[in-house]
Amino acid sequence: MRITMIGSGYVGLVSGTCFADFGHDVVCVDKDQGKIERLLAGKMPIYEPGLEDLVARNVQAGRLRFTTDLKEGVKDADAVFIAVGTPSRRGDGHADLSYVYAAAKEIGEAISGYTVIVTKSTVPVGTGDEVERIIGAAAPDADFGVVSNPEFLREGAAIDDFKRPDRIVIGSEDERATDVMRQVYRPLYLNAAPILVTRRRTAELIKYAGNAFLATKITFINEIADLCEKVGADVKDVSRGIGLDNRIGSKFLHAGPGYGGSCFPKDTLALLKTSQDYDAPQRIVEAVVAVNDNRKRAMGRKIVHAMGDDVRGKTVAVLGLTFKPNTDDMRDSPAIAVIQTLQDAGATVKAYDPEGMEQAEKLLGDVIYCKGPYEAIEGADALAIVTEWDQFRALDFDRVKSLLKAPVLIDLRNIYTPDELAAAGFQYTSIGR
Repeated sequence: MRITMIGSGYVGLVSGTCFADFGHDVVCVDKDQGKIERLLAGKMPIYEPGLEDLVARNVQAGRLRFTTDLKEGVKDADAVFIAVGTPSRRGDGHADLSYVYAAAKEIGEAISGYTVIVTKSTVPVGTGDEVERIIGAAAPDADFGVVSNPEFLREGAAIDDFKRPDRIVIGSEDERATDVMRQVYRPLYLNAAPILVTRRRTAELIKYAGNAFLATKITFINEIADLCEKVGADVKDVSRGIGLDNRIGSKFLHAGPGYGGSCFPKDTLALLKTSQDYDAPQRIVEAVVAVNDNRKRAMGRKIVHAMGDDVRGKTVAVLGLTFKPNTDDMRDSPAIAVIQTLQDAGATVKAYDPEGMEQAEKLLGDVIYCKGPYEAIEGADALAIVTEWDQFRALDFDRVKSLLKAPVLIDLRNIYTPDELAAAGFQYTSIGR
């Protein structure tokens, strides 16, 4: 099938490339001339394991193309996916839908023949109705359907998530559009991925409800971790104990410095704004957002406390800046608040991240960015692990201790055990233990 992806950011690029790998003819459109030029040169605008090779393979096969010309890209397409950004709007926290609506207008002016327009961007309930109205106003005689098809991609594992999904959600009011979407996803038939067809507004809400639930699960175990520290319990054992219950499950029960990234912070806030608009308060999600925001700076204070409650004039080595491993995404990363709290307390921060330093430099000033973990550790008064990249899981303890001014290690991801760090001679602080 002929597929057009409007937006070549994280969702658009990964989705478009995977569709091409299924055998579809895909055009990715973006207004950013520089981004398209880099993609044409084989340079990825994001870091995602395996993506660069997958793009190169499908470009070479002629199934994947890039352009800034939306009209040409949309022409003769069977399905046009809107995968543009929906950031939180400044001032009120609502999702900024200006890019979605602008894309819808341009699509309406460019489509020919029956076309399915698919909102892949994460959008509030009712957005599909407005997209339908905009396209109808731009092209009164156009023959089209509007579908919601939310994405469920985890950064760092997006390609596998797309090709082996837990589910495919199609929100549609038009049986003809539903049939087109079944053909789009037909290559996943052998994977037996369940396709859930719902009303369009239901599909839009599924995405927000899913992310809010996962954010709640993370925040729940983080608060349990605080209780564990007070009563002398071990949060890792508590997580395992409750996660073995099939009704609960083990995923997203790892205590840490709070959630971040491009989805959970934005989507929980947007859900709250929608609930206010419809007078249906979401008190649990309100508490989740507040607790998570407070936790990030609390983790900075935890480091200060581990260093004797006074870090003025001291240096802290921070390993890990991105909100999770295997991405370069710094959006709402806990490391931002942690480092700012340390700086506010008078500390100097040396930092290293395998992929995120270019993005971090745009957000965090007065940080000494290093070329490797041991360079960051050298001469520091303490080491703090903030993101659990694999290369931080097997540090040479003897070397670390020789480089630090004092053997102080704060592990905000619980990647080590208290016993092994005590045996290595460290003053070790972790979460919920």
